Amino acid sequence: MLNLSDFDFDLPEKLIALRPAVPRSASRMLVSDADGLHDSKVAELGSWLREGDLLVFNNTKVIPSRLSGTRTRDTIHGSGVSQIEATMIQRVSGDTWRALAKPLKRLAIGDVVVFGDIYAEVMEKSDGQVELKFSATGDALDESFRRLGQMPLPPYIASKRPADAQDMDDYQTVFAKETGAVAAPTASLHFDEALLQGLAEMGVKSTEVTLHVGAGTFLPVKTEVIAEHKMHSEWGAVSEQAAVDIAETLKQGGRVIPVGTTALRIIETAAQASGEIAAWSGDTDIFITPGFEFKVTSALMTNFHLPKSTLLMLVAALVGMEKAQDIYAHALSEKYRFFSYGDSSLLIP
Repeated sequence: MLNLSDFDFDLPEKLIALRPAVPRSASRMLVSDADGLHDSKVAELGSWLREGDLLVFNNTKVIPSRLSGTRTRDTIHGSGVSQIEATMIQRVSGDTWRALAKPLKRLAIGDVVVFGDIYAEVMEKSDGQVELKFSATGDALDESFRRLGQMPLPPYIASKRPADAQDMDDYQTVFAKETGAVAAPTASLHFDEALLQGLAEMGVKSTEVTLHVGAGTFLPVKTEVIAEHKMHSEWGAVSEQAAVDIAETLKQGGRVIPVGTTALRIIETAAQASGEIAAWSGDTDIFITPGFEFKVTSALMTNFHLPKSTLLMLVAALVGMEKAQDIYAHALSEKYRFFSYGDSSLLIP
């Protein structure tokens, strides 16, 4: 039986990357394959891939969903105006989002918070979250977020520095298309146009899927017994074209390599029902831990993850517990940069 302590390690704070490498592909990359561990660079990815391999990218687009506003209440009741910061974590409908709000204790159901030229009413308050119904909806609301919001940097970066204009580019992939994420698919942040073109020229194929990354990706696992953890849910889709691309690659002996744990989770979700990849869309709360049977994933490109996280458990499921421990021990000793803006790894079981 696996316990939370099996996935713990000490991470020096200085190894948490607060800014990405420039250019994007300049990041270091630790490669794990049958021959052992190899120190490389993302720019050299092509030398580890073969003609006919397929990279699977998550084309979700991050919404600048951290808003600063003011709570307004009738001053007759003795309240004035309170400053509120709200970070959207899940879309409920066209005009309604679940959000983390600070300070939460100052909000009650029925309160109105003004964010620039839009406002939102607090509809629900539970489990440390609020449900906000906005005065705009759909694309108009998304445009307001782009105008008024900041990138929702992960807590381990946001606690060290505020988001700024540079993050609007840095925290978005070069192929982001489908709006809906509140966190970036960070393994894909290493790719730029030059790297993508070089890989295509050597015969490495690519396809795109969508998984709208939610804030739940940063939630800590609180149960000591791993199997008791309730996984967060995220919306995703595998198109007919992506399913065909993956199936054809496997049929022809190529390797299917999701770029990031989010791309891996959605393609494995789509393959779980029949054991073969098929078009699929919906909410997934797939929880991949050691013992999981991978249906379509041949290898994985991913960053270095938080201790005790579900993402680290996924890595251990793919390469094995002992190899995962070796990978992280090497990354720590060689001072690889960790988390969203950090270095990369290519894991080939």
